Amino acid sequence: MLLELGKAACFFFCIASLYEAAICAFFVPGVSWDERIFLVCLRLGWAAYVCFMSGLLFKMPLRGNPDRGRRLTATLPVQLFFWSSGCIVVLFLTSWYLSDLGQDAAAFISSRSHTR
Repeated sequence: MLLELGKAACFFFCIASLYEAAICAFFVPGVSWDERIFLVCLRLGWAAYVCFMSGLLFKMPLRGNPDRGRRLTATLPVQLFFWSSGCIVVLFLTSWYLSDLGQDAAAFISSRSHTR
């Protein structure tokens, strides 16, 4: 019973740390891309630490723990970290590309609207 409550609390902490990394990646206005990359890497590093420590709790070798024989990378918090960090990185790179594309196209769009 106590192990299950600990698992739930640690899993909630994993979700909160990944949420903080995603918010830092996309919703911090007025920050340059270099600073944003550093902050995202820092927050993803913290989320990795939290998720891997939670994964150790999930595979704790107790008789009543059904996940005790699993690999660390097969536990729920670590799987959540892998999937969400992959999605955050892909979305971050896509937003970076689209932002640069929009800045490059701004001069072309504004010059076309003045010729009419």
